[in-house]
Amino acid sequence: MSVQPRLRDLGITIGALPTGPGNAITDVTGVAVGHVTLSDGSAQTGVTAIRAHPGHPFRDKLPAAAHVLNGFGKSIGLMQVAELGTLETPIVLTNTLSVGTAATALVRHMLAETPEIGASTGTVNPVVMECNDGAWLNDIRGLHVSEDDVLRALQSVGPSVVEGNVGAGTGMSCYGLAGGIGTASRVVTRGPRRYTTGALTLCNMGRMEDLRIDGRPVGRQLVERLAAEKAVKQTDGREQGSIITVVATDAPLDARQLRRLAVRAGAGLARTGTHLGSGSGDIMLAFSTAEPLPHAMPDDPEYPRRSLHEDALDGLFRGIIEATEEAILNALLAARPIVGNKKRRRRSLAEFADLIAGG
Repeated sequence: MSVQPRLRDLGITIGALPTGPGNAITDVTGVAVGHVTLSDGSAQTGVTAIRAHPGHPFRDKLPAAAHVLNGFGKSIGLMQVAELGTLETPIVLTNTLSVGTAATALVRHMLAETPEIGASTGTVNPVVMECNDGAWLNDIRGLHVSEDDVLRALQSVGPSVVEGNVGAGTGMSCYGLAGGIGTASRVVTRGPRRYTTGALTLCNMGRMEDLRIDGRPVGRQLVERLAAEKAVKQTDGREQGSIITVVATDAPLDARQLRRLAVRAGAGLARTGTHLGSGSGDIMLAFSTAEPLPHAMPDDPEYPRRSLHEDALDGLFRGIIEATEEAILNALLAARPIVGNKKRRRRSLAEFADLIAGG
């Protein structure tokens, strides 16, 4: 399989902050990502799993928060995240009608690892998020994702993130092109401290004419190029898609601060051109690996916790805006041309690399 270009391979650098070594969410130590891709004719879908840290997710929960820009979505688990401010399972991404299957599989995974769940302690809060790949490329009524696919994705997690139309991103469309999974990271230095923040995006949104790359209206040029090629129009002009953005950081932030970080991911999304249409589901989930929270209450219920000063958050805000914007563009470039349900097609942004790099 050939390696598709990333944005920086075309000489385009988003923002001013340095990236982590892989320019990926997995630059945050302990974070791992895995995919199962289902690509066969009318079935164009899959699963992406994100392990938030190498410890036990239920016994050592992570501070977490979610932010909803537009709530046309069917996620599971965000209510408890909002109430308690913790994440206690891996995160699973899939298509809209496979959320229930993914949640059941994630519960089975947690029960197998944690015999006390539902026996000597409470139940578990699976976190599953989705985008609708049935609008164009996937036969979503086929319910192609199985529990076994979800378990295989959870077992496949590792430090390298494959981008583009893979895993949950297989059948997604973004700005009228093939969409899917993208990632990027930023490193922020505050005095003697260095903090890494990364984003992973599941991209299924946007109108082609609205696409902007580093502020340039590339989408308009793409529309003109395709019109000259007499390409078939593939959209009704409405903004109906969705995006899931997962934010990870090793900065010591509490749930309130993580929500502030999640909000800023929306600014990175907006910089690529989408206007968050009424039919879109635009959801951000952020977590910190710095200060796990024990499930079992210690003998002394008071215990010290580190937390970053509010005035030190500005660098992280800038970092996640830059990382989110770049992750979306990396997803577009990595996605390959695809033919899916009813012979519908999506072109790849990489086919127009000359236009993008031309400035």
